[in-house]
Amino acid sequence: MVSLRIKRVYDPPSQSDGLRVLVDRLWPRGLKKEDAKIDLWMKNIAPSPDLRRWFAHDPSRWEEFAKRYEEEIVNTPEFRELRKICSNQDVTLLFASRNREMNNAVVLRALLSMNRK
Repeated sequence: MVSLRIKRVYDPPSQSDGLRVLVDRLWPRGLKKEDAKIDLWMKNIAPSPDLRRWFAHDPSRWEEFAKRYEEEIVNTPEFRELRKICSNQDVTLLFASRNREMNNAVVLRALLSMNRK
């Protein structure tokens, strides 16, 4: 069975990561591309700039952010592509946020997990 993980892009890569997919629109600050060990950068699956600015990592907006983000991406070609990729190989979704519990990769993992069943 294939696995779907999330990990902060600044954490060291491991062999169990499988395909490493960056799911942020902006390149992570202070990280050199050659050090990142990113296999695929899916900029367009990230939250829109307006949604990202509105959320501003405010915990009180988390549930509404997750709902709006799902509405933004669930019917996009990028989401379908990522779902297909995740169906046949181990994937680690990489994010830059300091908050490990409230970020777009958490929402993506939940949506992709629902679509695997």
